[in-house]
Amino acid sequence: MSKSITAKNLNVYYGDFLAVEGVNIEIAAKSVTAFIGPSGCGKTTFLRTLNRMHEVLPGARVEGELLLDDDNIYGSGVDPVTVRTMVGMVFQRPNPFPTMSIRENVLAGYKLNGARMSRSKADEIVETALRGANLWNEVKDRLDKPGSGLSGGQQQRLCIARTVAVKPDVILMDEPCSALDPISTLAIEDLISELKKEYTIVIVTHNMQQAARVSEKTAFFNIAGTGKPGKMIEYADTTTIFNNPSNEQTERYVSGKFG
Repeated sequence: MSKSITAKNLNVYYGDFLAVEGVNIEIAAKSVTAFIGPSGCGKTTFLRTLNRMHEVLPGARVEGELLLDDDNIYGSGVDPVTVRTMVGMVFQRPNPFPTMSIRENVLAGYKLNGARMSRSKADEIVETALRGANLWNEVKDRLDKPGSGLSGGQQQRLCIARTVAVKPDVILMDEPCSALDPISTLAIEDLISELKKEYTIVIVTHNMQQAARVSEKTAFFNIAGTGKPGKMIEYADTTTIFNNPSNEQTERYVSGKFG
């Protein structure tokens, strides 16, 4: 059950420092949206507000509204832990739990929530999630071996399996291929194209070709200088951003003139 995302006048703070200013964006359900821009311009910070991970840092806070469909995830009484089951996250470096087997890694989200289930139900979840992450055929004979024994690309797909196992509405990806070789990167990109049939996906990437390949829409973020807040400069269809952007800053960035 994928959901749309709408940010309204979203400001993101670290203590008194305004890190990202005034984001307004509408992201359609069952689509892939890429966030691009130079380092330090607020892409990842904004991404982390979409599942309330930003506020785990001391003094970090958000002003404004962020809607999943019609529900404000920053509304009073909303449990951030519940939000994070609805909005999963895949990080830059593959991070399978090192002491857990492949099977236990996939089921980790259920274990953390204290869910009880039969062996057959657990088996079904593991197989479905690993098939969803296009990893089943590679690991089905070693599910009880450590997840950390897989290659980097396989570990990242295991992390995606762990994310999809709990059936979120949205999947966030923070530079999911930056630590991977080209073949593993291609596998993840193919997987993203499959996953968008069921999930809303938002990806931060420094790889322009990747943004062009996997996303329907692209948001370009930039920063005016050190100590200034990051801002979303332009948001449009990916082909428009790369071929005919309306903002000069966007044009300079995508053509490689700066950043």
